[in-house]
Parts: sequence; C-alpha cells; structure tokens
Amino acid sequence: MAANGTARGKIGLALGGGAARGWAHIGVIKALHAAGIVPDIIAGTSIGAVVGGCYAAGHLDHLERFARELTVRRVFGYLDFNFAGTGLISGQKLCQRLQHDLGDRTIDSLPRKFTAVATEIGSGHEVWLSRGGLVTAMRASYALPGIFRPVKIDGRWLFDGALVNPIPVTVCRALGARYVIAVNLNNDSYARGTVMPHLEAFPHPEEEVMEEEAPRGRGSAAMRRLLQRQFFGRGDDSPGISTVMVDAFNIVQDRISRSRLAGDPPDAMISPRTDGIGLFDFHRADELIRSGEAAAKREIDDLLHEIESRRTHRQLAPQPSM
Repeated sequence: MAANGTARGKIGLALGGGAARGWAHIGVIKALHAAGIVPDIIAGTSIGAVVGGCYAAGHLDHLERFARELTVRRVFGYLDFNFAGTGLISGQKLCQRLQHDLGDRTIDSLPRKFTAVATEIGSGHEVWLSRGGLVTAMRASYALPGIFRPVKIDGRWLFDGALVNPIPVTVCRALGARYVIAVNLNNDSYARGTVMPHLEAFPHPEEEVMEEEAPRGRGSAAMRRLLQRQFFGRGDDSPGISTVMVDAFNIVQDRISRSRLAGDPPDAMISPRTDGIGLFDFHRADELIRSGEAAAKREIDDLLHEIESRRTHRQLAPQPSM
C-alpha cells in the first residue's frame, strides 16, 4: 500500500539545489516510489525545481533519459554563451529542451502541488512560483548568478532560489505538508568545512604568473576551445570560471542551508554521497542516480515506520467534539 499522505497528514518532498548533483534527486524519487512513498507536495530550488517540476508533471522518465544520454560534448553544446547579457549563458537551448518535453504545461494544471523557489534581484525577496508556466518557473529557479541570464516574471528579475532557501522545507510546510522529506545534495561536500589559521601567504612558483595561451588556429573553432578551457579549466588543477563561481555559490548555499534547517528541520533527511562530483559534471548521471537511490534506500525503513506511526497516531487521536 502506498505511503502517501492523507487529508490530515500530507507528505512533502523538499529538493535542494546543487547543479549537476541534482541528478541524484531522480534516484531518490525512484527509490521512494519503489517503497510506496508517494509525496503529495513537491518544492524545489534550482536543479531541485527542474527535477521536482518534471516529476510533478509525470515526466521524470523523460528527464532521466535525457540525463543519462549526456556526454561532456553534449553538455558543452547546451552552453549558449552570451557575452552581451547579464549571464555567461543565455540558457535558451536548455529552455527549448524543457519546452519540447513539457510544452506549455502550467503549474496550476499539475496533479500534485509544486512550487519552485527563486530570488528577486535587488530586494533579495524569496519568491515562490506556484502558478503559471512550469518551464518559466524552472528557469527562474536555476538561474545561477553570473552563469545563467535572470528571468523576468511579473516585472521582477529573478535568479537562483538557493541564495535564500536552498532546501525548501518551509515551502512544503506552508503548502500543508505534515511530514517533510528533505534531500540535501551538498552535505557530503561542505559539511567538513573548518578554519585554517595562520596559513602563510606565499604563492606557488607556478602560480606567480598565470598567462592564458592564445588559442591555436582561427575562427569559431579556436574560440570554442578557449571558451571551453576558461569555463571548465585548463586540465590541470586550476579551476575554470564555472568551478570558481558555482563552487563559491554552493559554499554560501551550504551555510544558508544549515541555518534554515536548524530553524525548521525536516522530519527526514536524505543526503546522497556526491563527494568528488563536480558541479558541472552533468555527464555523470548514471552514478549520481545510483547514489540517490542508495541514499534513499538507507532511510526507507525509518521513513515507512515514522509515516505509519504518525498515521496510526492520527487515527487513534480523539476527534474534536462538534
């Protein structure tokens, strides 16, 4: 029997941000479904909004197929660089792919409650996108500052919701969830952060001068090679633009997550092991999905016990007199 919520005790699923590590959400959802745990409410931030939105729309299998087919070359093909705008990538190619799979589906028409979290530029307001175009809401939620172009909705410029609510437990609660399962994609990578006092600030000899070599050849092919090297790194241990910006963003996201989860902890936490997975390693979907499945399976017995226990408690609780 499916362990979905009842009218008095709905199950919420809060999917956190984490760039490429978000493919682990697919594995988590598959494992929960296999155990009969079906959430009534889904809230997602950044990549969590993409996976959660596709799941709420009944298209998780399409997203999984897309993810598993990605290669390094295909990932780079989706990066439509945009030097004249407010982000390195316009995101139009990815948007077209989502539009192809989901069409003009609206959040209001989904069989399950779904909300994507975004941040308003300027005010820093936390924006809950719970109505309107599904793909538009996803785009706003995953618009990493400086990487993807922000999205304008109702006169507001929006970008990645992880700056204000990286793991949207509070959204699930506000939508009526009585039992919230949160998925944290960054716990494995940043939880061991510490202080390194009195480090001597002497540069490594090889890093004293860092000159970029001019691209060999001419034309678009040479420029493409240069962009790829700058974006992903030069092949040694020096980080590329994507790593610097996204890793810095995710460190901030991790610190915000700890603070918000301390104030409103979920009823259960699933933390896939993603250490060693780069934030732009979208081509590693197979191992990320497996990691998500394994992490969820480690918690299944406890989840089923707690959900059933709460359901029984509600059934035995005295009913208010009329």
